[in-house]
Amino acid sequence: MKNTTAAKELISLLSEECQSLRDVQDMLKHLFKGTIESMLEAEMEEHLGYEKHNIVGNNTGNSRNGYNRKTIKSELGETEIAVPRDRNGEFSPQLITKGQTRTDDLENRVLAMYSKGMSTRDIEDHLRDIYGVEASASMISRITDKIMPAVTEWQSRPLDAVYPIVFLDGIVFKVRKDSRVINKCMYSVLGINMEGRKEILGIWLSDNESASFWAGVCNDLKNRGVQDILIACRDNLSGFSTAIETVFPKTEQQLCVIHQIRNSTKYVSYKDLKSLMADLKLVYGAPTLEDAEYQLEVFREKWGKKYPQILKSWDVSVKLRGTVRLRST
Repeated sequence: MKNTTAAKELISLLSEECQSLRDVQDMLKHLFKGTIESMLEAEMEEHLGYEKHNIVGNNTGNSRNGYNRKTIKSELGETEIAVPRDRNGEFSPQLITKGQTRTDDLENRVLAMYSKGMSTRDIEDHLRDIYGVEASASMISRITDKIMPAVTEWQSRPLDAVYPIVFLDGIVFKVRKDSRVINKCMYSVLGINMEGRKEILGIWLSDNESASFWAGVCNDLKNRGVQDILIACRDNLSGFSTAIETVFPKTEQQLCVIHQIRNSTKYVSYKDLKSLMADLKLVYGAPTLEDAEYQLEVFREKWGKKYPQILKSWDVSVKLRGTVRLRST
């Protein structure tokens, strides 16, 4: 409330009249009903152009004509309100529109719970237990279905023509479907745009992570406006490189740092692992290309003879870093 004094008076009234949490909820529900009905009366006065019982309304051609009863579902539970009507049937309230049976707060609460991964049944039970609202699974589905057009629009939105770096990866997780637990793979593509900002280019869902599916993802990116990717950072999935090369033939490909580090440590003995990883971190964590090249030469002098196979992939990585700088200028 904007009026602090009024808020304190209301709190004082509630504390005096209420003896339990149920009493507080019932009182708030009553206040909710009275406030909504008062606001609807104000809308009717604005619609007719005169206050209730005012003689100004005589012979104007329209007048009040009783009330319709309507049940509104909110976080306080179900509340029956009286909606005024006019004789000509022209009054259309904006606060509670025709056909509206719930407040936006309830709808937003449902969407928030849905975004947290709760099922429609979980949301139904939660609304009933916490707020005393009877919301069927079908009603919750109708609410959550409203976000699908926005999701579709986001998924098909136009993209920039060039992205210096794009990360492509998938994560496998378990979901329940038809009383069975199955694996699903969520594909995500993260791009770094020309301004250096991160941007999720898209998210796709499939039964498993496969090179053929990634080919479809790459084609989708191209159809949405992507003409060139300087570096595609990916995992070592068989056939993945072919999928990228087919759609973006000029793109340099590099294993993501995590995968590259894992591949590097395969060749290292346990007694050297800690020391070697500390030196390698100076290479992939270097703030500039020049610093990365310097640290790589230091690493070569110390570890090159013992672990030459590690240097091969990191030589390519540093070279690619220089290629990005040249192609982006």
